[in-house]
Amino acid sequence: MLSGLNFHRDANLLVGIETSDDAAVYRLSDHMAMVSTIDFITPPVDDPYWFGQIAAANSISDVYSMGGKPLTALNVVMFPSRELDLGILREILRGGNDKVVEAGACLAGGHSVDDNEPKYGLSVNGIVHPDRIITNAGAQPGDALLLTKPLGSGVLFNAVRAGKFEMKELERSTLPIIASLNRLAIEMALTHDLHACTDITGFGMLGHLLEMAAGSSVQAIVDYQALPFYEGAHDMYKKGQTTGSNKANRSLVARHPLALARELTSPQQELLYDPQTSGGLLLALPEDQARKLLRQLNEAGIAEAAIIGRMVEGAVGVIVQ
Repeated sequence: MLSGLNFHRDANLLVGIETSDDAAVYRLSDHMAMVSTIDFITPPVDDPYWFGQIAAANSISDVYSMGGKPLTALNVVMFPSRELDLGILREILRGGNDKVVEAGACLAGGHSVDDNEPKYGLSVNGIVHPDRIITNAGAQPGDALLLTKPLGSGVLFNAVRAGKFEMKELERSTLPIIASLNRLAIEMALTHDLHACTDITGFGMLGHLLEMAAGSSVQAIVDYQALPFYEGAHDMYKKGQTTGSNKANRSLVARHPLALARELTSPQQELLYDPQTSGGLLLALPEDQARKLLRQLNEAGIAEAAIIGRMVEGAVGVIVQ
């Protein structure tokens, strides 16, 4: 998409587009750099307040992924004002604002356009010390891989729209996790020797893991049995439900070596490509520290966190065993 474009090279741009990282980082001084990101989504659920919370948490997460602290946010809004009541928009924005406040940042304005389908998200700016930036390209052989949220939200959202999964069940067991900030997880992770980080979003588990492996020039090994999944996600794939992104995510992953060292059913494989919204952080750090961090996360209430694999020397790619 960006081929043929000439980008201005600036020595203070510490993180740009080269490694498909989660946000840009620009050095302001020897002690401070600015983290900049933008993201917006279509409604994963009909409830406007949940939509606002999830979209905001999803946008803010990219700042956390870089080891940064969010400071300001701008609303990015597309809304069919002639077709939907503005009270719906008010609830979307209320959900977003509540999540920005929870993150310790401030909402400073935004921009809206009239559009046929609602879309909402944030442009977020944060700060990080130039020497403490965490990217998706620093994983090392011997690192353990720790994931902080379950997988499978994409198929569950689609299943609710199709009437195959109860919205009440989604609200009970899944939406509170999806809408939760990755703030506590990254704050705890940064007290350890964290080598790399990314959040699992639209490209699915394998897509984002491969970006980390490629950027770090290492091989990733995933223990399928250790992967956490949202309740009901596997059943929805068994019943034939899928998402509009699974096929594209599979094609993306196919550009790199992928080995399935264990037999997986089709539904089990699909979960690896399932697109996440406001997904968890994927952290790479020394194994002994990862186990300590996992205990800390569990004790802090992040019960779904799990060590799901490791990085090793070898050709860039992923082995699922």
